[in-house]
Amino acid sequence: MSSLTHFDVHGQAHMVDVGAKAHTHRIAVATGRITMRAETLELVRSGTAKKGDVLGIARIAAIQGAKKTSDLIPLCHPLALTRIAVDFIYEDADQTHTTAIRCNAIVENFGQTGVEMEALIAVQLGLITIYDMCKSADKTMAITDVFLKEKSGGRTAKKTEIQK
Repeated sequence: MSSLTHFDVHGQAHMVDVGAKAHTHRIAVATGRITMRAETLELVRSGTAKKGDVLGIARIAAIQGAKKTSDLIPLCHPLALTRIAVDFIYEDADQTHTTAIRCNAIVENFGQTGVEMEALIAVQLGLITIYDMCKSADKTMAITDVFLKEKSGGRTAKKTEIQK
């Protein structure tokens, strides 16, 4: 249990004390995708989905999710985020005939703890919102490949690219 920072020496869950950690510029980049039928992708792209601007609403949901991470994950610290950028990329049919929308989120702060959870929550909330807004048109959608791509800041203050 000692290598898991959210447990004390007795195995009890606790919020990690970051009081003695240095304030550094911290950045986390996360990504994920939602696969869907080509017709659904075209509905989103053309702006003709019944519920309106799918990606505009999904972007707001992603930003809101990042800001609310400490309300969603019990042992996360509430953070003063300095930047949340959310980007959506259309992925037309590939060699597997899969169409998708990729969500990328960059979250930054200047603080004593990282923003990885905030970036991951942003991606997932953005993708879930797309699902919610398009579910009446497509029951085959699937959220996949959500992961942390990179992070920087903290003790080493070096950029770490996460290999998947």
